Amino acid sequence: METLQATFFLFVFVPLVNSAPPLQQESLQFYEYDSDVSMGSLTQQDYEMQSKDIIKDGTNVSLDTSLRLQRDDSQLDVPPTKDTNLPTCLLCVCLSGSVYCEEIDIEAVPPLPKETAYLYARFNKIKRIAASDFADITTLRRIDFSGNRIEEIEDGAFSKLLLLEELSLAENRLIKLPVLPPKLTTFNANQNRIKSRGIKANAFKKLTNLAYLYLGHNALESVPLNLPESLRILHLQYNNITTITDDTFCKSNNTRYIRTRMDEIRMEGNPIVLAKHVNAFNCLRMLPVGTYY
Repeated sequence: METLQATFFLFVFVPLVNSAPPLQQESLQFYEYDSDVSMGSLTQQDYEMQSKDIIKDGTNVSLDTSLRLQRDDSQLDVPPTKDTNLPTCLLCVCLSGSVYCEEIDIEAVPPLPKETAYLYARFNKIKRIAASDFADITTLRRIDFSGNRIEEIEDGAFSKLLLLEELSLAENRLIKLPVLPPKLTTFNANQNRIKSRGIKANAFKKLTNLAYLYLGHNALESVPLNLPESLRILHLQYNNITTITDDTFCKSNNTRYIRTRMDEIRMEGNPIVLAKHVNAFNCLRMLPVGTYY
């Protein structure tokens, strides 16, 4: 008989010992954009491989110390600095048409990507806004310069921003207002040094979409003229307003005129007794907030 020879194959399954753990099991650390990013935590396998003390230069060095030394060999521990010469989207945060340049001590408006729609540059050291800052950025819809040191805004700085709807210049050092773009719905210039002579007579007349106007905590001696019909909220608290005329809010030659959209006027903190000017409020649905006696 022929001898049947059977060949047996032994399959050995060897696990992959070096496979990376799933992403959700990694220990990650997140930091703010302007701070150093430290090393992530070691995996359990790394700890098992390096659990014993390491001998370096004849001295026992613990695991934690060894890791620190290894890191020091590759990069020096340098304290974080704020380099204002970096490209805008490295110095700031650029995200889907929004640019965030907050609290980074910049002294001028940085060059912006042409698709920028929202700029937040609050709490910096900006002193001046030039006409060239926004010359090519026609897509802007919102600008916030609150908490800077702005003293001057060059003529025409906002003239090409035909889509701009919201502008905040609050908490700066302005003594006069710039020419404002036509489609503004919200303008905030609270806490500046603006006097009445720093606001042109027709500064707000053509702003037919303006609904929210904030001019509190300035040095105004009178209510701005020619306020648009679209206005809903007007803040003038803590100025130096001493007089109001019958045409300030209403129309003295039209006793049937009603300002239907005006919901709130704040005038507290001004050296004026509002009760002496009751005819100035005939067209309003509610009286301004302020002192009446």
